[in-house]
Order: sequence, then structure tokens, then C-alpha cells
Amino acid sequence: MTVRAHVVDRAGGPTRLHEYQPAPLGPLEVDVALTHSGICQTDLGMIDDHYGQARFPLVPGHEGVGVVTAVGSAVDPRHLQVGRRVGVGATAGSCFRCEWCLSGRQHLCPEKDDVVFRDQGGTFASHIRAGDWRHVVPIPEALTSAEAAPLLCAGTTVFNAIVGHGVRPTDRVAVVGVGGLGHLALQILAAWGCHVTAISTSIDKADDAHRFGAHDFLSACEVPQAHGRFDFILDTVGADLPWDDYFAALRPRGKLCVVGVPTSPFTISQLSILPAEKSLVSAVVGPPAVTRQLLDFAALHGIHAQVEVFPLDQIDQAVDHVRHGRARYRAVIDLR
Repeated sequence: MTVRAHVVDRAGGPTRLHEYQPAPLGPLEVDVALTHSGICQTDLGMIDDHYGQARFPLVPGHEGVGVVTAVGSAVDPRHLQVGRRVGVGATAGSCFRCEWCLSGRQHLCPEKDDVVFRDQGGTFASHIRAGDWRHVVPIPEALTSAEAAPLLCAGTTVFNAIVGHGVRPTDRVAVVGVGGLGHLALQILAAWGCHVTAISTSIDKADDAHRFGAHDFLSACEVPQAHGRFDFILDTVGADLPWDDYFAALRPRGKLCVVGVPTSPFTISQLSILPAEKSLVSAVVGPPAVTRQLLDFAALHGIHAQVEVFPLDQIDQAVDHVRHGRARYRAVIDLR
């Protein structure tokens, strides 16, 4: 097998094609021939080295959908076979020995295989190798490959927040940001049964927010008037917010869950949290069981990522499209 990978050599640089022969397949490993890859803000963070953690050259991408081409000798054939359409997301392996793995929280494993931090193993490529077959998730027939790709990071992140923090169908929930994560969160929460409010600085997204399932829409400047309205607020934007205003918008024991990455440390008055037992929490990409649950839930309820699909020869244009915030609402590369 020859892997054709699209490599970035320097921060902010373009991709170039690099071909290589992978090592022999390990007993738990799986090779997937990719057809589609989503582009996430985290990919931009690595390409542009926003976090100072990129190791160049790198192959970006961690939202891959394709077909299994080879499985290791220890892969359970009852669950994964050659020819199966599958997804490989942000985590492609874990130790399955630690307390986090053994309790079904493989996404917290200290030895997990983070695709985004691999040197040359991302999904901007013809193939990806998953370190452990248990992290490779089947794609339901009801979902197209292009629409499924963003669910493997953006989708499972917001779904993990909802499931992990016990959001109930009777809750009143706000979603901050109508973007790549937010447009999926609105659909999921509406299907979950919640009363959903979208909050955005972009008033022109109100119609889209309602189309995605929001019952109400608030401009970000209206949040101070929403005192005590919500049980749960899901912040999907990578920006600093007036945190005390958002805590004031929570009901007693409400939770503000952050899945975006603010640019500065949190500054919160203790009186915004303590008197009413409110909480600041977070969520990241879910473990394999949660991702499978999300895919089944999306297939059942007709939840789809709204995607713009770019051909392979426009991969750099697609990255730049996301870099400048023009995607509505996720960009996906057709790798074929």
C-alpha cells in the first residue's frame, strides 16, 4: 500500500503531496482508504501552529470517512470487516488498560492516539491507520460520507457534552455560536427534546438557527436580559465571553459547558457561581461508544452536518475558506 498524504511543512504553509509506504500492520490496527475528510478549527490550529504544539512536517485532519482495506490479526471480525464503511475521528487508539479506558472513557486515556498530534498520520491523505480497531466506528447507511465526517469531531464533542453532563429533554438550553459545532448542537438538542435558544453575534444567522431547530434566537448583546432562563448553556465559540453575564443567565444549579477554546484565562466572579451552585464544565471528543450513539441518533432523527464539499485539487482553498470563517457550516474534502 502506498499512502498519498498532503503534508504541511511550515506554520501557515500550503500542502504538498508526499507518498510513503507504511510499516507492517499491527495486530489491533486497521487501514482505511479515505474518501472524505472534514476540516476542523483544530486542524487550522495545527497548520498555523496557534498552540505551539505542531511538529512539522504534519498531515492535518481528524474527521475521516472511508472503507476498511486491511485489519490486523487480533481485530474482531464480528464487528469490523474489510469493505465496511467507517469513520476515524480525533482519537484512533488508547491503551484499554487504565481506569479511564476500563470505565468506557477512552477519550481521557493518557496514552490515547490523538490523530491531530501525529507527525504524518492525519486524514488529509488517501489512507489512515487506526491504532486500535475499537476506535473505528461504522457509518450508518442513512448518513452520506460527506455529512458524516464532521460528526466524528464536531458532532461527538457536542453530543458528549449533552450526554456527559446529563442534559434532560425537559431542560431549557442555550447554544452559543451558530457555526460548525453550534449548528450540530442545535439539531441534536432539538431532537433530544429540549427547548433550545441560539445565541450569536451574527443576526443574519437567525433564520439558519431556526432551521436547525432553535425555538428562540438571542443576539449576544441580549444575554444580560436573559437572567435565570437556562438550565444548560453550551459555548461552542473560540472566543472570550462576558462570563458573569452567561452565569447570570443560568438557573440555580445550571451548567455552563465550554467546548470552544477561549483566547484568555477565565475571569469569573465567585458570586456568579457560589450562591446558586452553578458550575463551569467542559467536554471534548467523546469515546467510541458515545460516537457510535451519536451516529445512530443522527441517522434516526435526520441530523446532518451542512457541508461545503471541495475537490482534492482545492485542498488549500478549502483550508483557507475555513481559516477566514467562510464555511457554512463545515468544509469537507472529497479525497477521491
